[in-house]
Amino acid sequence: MTPPPGWYPDPNAPHLERWWDGTVWTGHQRVTGAPGQPPAAPSTGARPARIKAVALTAAAAVVVAAVVTGAVLLGRDDGGGDAADPATGTRSAAPTSDPATGPPSPDASAADGPSPDDDPSVAVDQLNGITLPLPDGWEKPENIAQDDVVMTTHGVYDCPAGVGFCRHGLVITRTVTAAEGATPETLAERDIEEAADEAYERNAIGERLYGGITSQRTVASGQVAVAGRAGYFVRRLVRTAKGPGGYVESLVFPSSTGTQAPVLVRFVLDAGPDGPPPSDIDRITTGIRPIGDTAAGGGVGSSIGPSN
Repeated sequence: MTPPPGWYPDPNAPHLERWWDGTVWTGHQRVTGAPGQPPAAPSTGARPARIKAVALTAAAAVVVAAVVTGAVLLGRDDGGGDAADPATGTRSAAPTSDPATGPPSPDASAADGPSPDDDPSVAVDQLNGITLPLPDGWEKPENIAQDDVVMTTHGVYDCPAGVGFCRHGLVITRTVTAAEGATPETLAERDIEEAADEAYERNAIGERLYGGITSQRTVASGQVAVAGRAGYFVRRLVRTAKGPGGYVESLVFPSSTGTQAPVLVRFVLDAGPDGPPPSDIDRITTGIRPIGDTAAGGGVGSSIGPSN
């Protein structure tokens, strides 16, 4: 695969970066890591006309023209060195006898740096400022109408009630609009009933994909450390008229960004041999991090003991 256009280490001058246009190396270079230089393609065409030039008087236009002409002549007298592009902070290098010919390495870092969204091992919730690890058997959502789903298990299957298609597992993240003084425990306890109904009773358009809920019970609850914050979770085992039912969990913790509004994470995992193991919930919870932070962590039993 040919690397996309961007700034890459110059094969002939490792201390500089050279612009790769997606096909060949260009003559544009810049200092590696120089501050204030945007990672955009360097301009190669003529400068756009200055809109405000129409407001200049004839006398001012003559003065400006004289100054520009003098600067150009002075530059030539200085030895004809490469001129820096004031719009991009780059310079156009003169052709060399041994120009770079091969494409940059696919592993070469572009000037923008890596983005969390590019990491295949995590799902990213930009709104709440967190990343969640993707355990084996999970993937970032594809072809999902619900925009708050951050990960799902691989593939789909015919729903037990014979209506539509279902997934063995999914994880949802939301920002909670909470009354002042509401605690993570209060919010998690309040959400779990709705979470179970939306997962196994009726979907958003009223379909009973599992024939409805026949029973449910809380199997675990308690305080938990999430991304360095004190949160609370409630987990239920749900039985349905069709199929094996599943596990539903509501996890709430304060965000580490912005107004620190509560973050809600819902887990829905089918029970039975085809569903993911419930331990995946703990793996994901333990691995939740603020974006850009690899140190903060948590999980059941991590700094805050759960109470069942």
